[in-house]
Amino acid sequence: MEAENLVEVLLVEDNVDDSQFTEFAVLEAANSIRFHHFTDGVEAINFLFGKKEYEGSKIQAKLKFVILDLDLPTISGLDLLKKIRGNEETKKLPVIILSDSRDKRHINSAYELGVNSYIVKPSTYHSYIDKIKSLAFYWNCVNEHLV
Repeated sequence: MEAENLVEVLLVEDNVDDSQFTEFAVLEAANSIRFHHFTDGVEAINFLFGKKEYEGSKIQAKLKFVILDLDLPTISGLDLLKKIRGNEETKKLPVIILSDSRDKRHINSAYELGVNSYIVKPSTYHSYIDKIKSLAFYWNCVNEHLV
C-alpha cells in the first residue's frame, strides 16, 4: 500500500508479546495501518511532540489514534495521557488505554484525564485478537476522525 494512504497509529507498549498481538490484530482488522511503536513513555513523548530525533517530523499530525499501556518505564501511561491532553495540538487525539489493570482507580483516573476508551487486555490469545480487531475496526473504520 502507498505510504500516503496508510493510517498512522501510535502504540506505546513495553510488553513484547502484547505489542505483537496488538499489531497483528489491528492489521487483521485494517491492513492500511502503519504503527509507530514505542516501549517507553519518554520516547513516545519525543515522537508526539517532535523532540530530539523527531524534530520537524510531520507524522504526529497525521496520527489517527494512540493505543497506550498504563505500566510503562520512565513515565506512566496516565502521565503520558496528561501530556497528550495538555497540549493544544494533541488534546483531541483519540487515546485508547489497553491495560492489564481492572483497578477502578486506574479506570476512573484515565476517564477523568480524557481517555476515549479503556480496555482490559483479554487473558487468552483468541479473545485478545478478537477484542483488538473490533477496537481497530471501530477507531479506524467506524469513528469519524477530526480533519
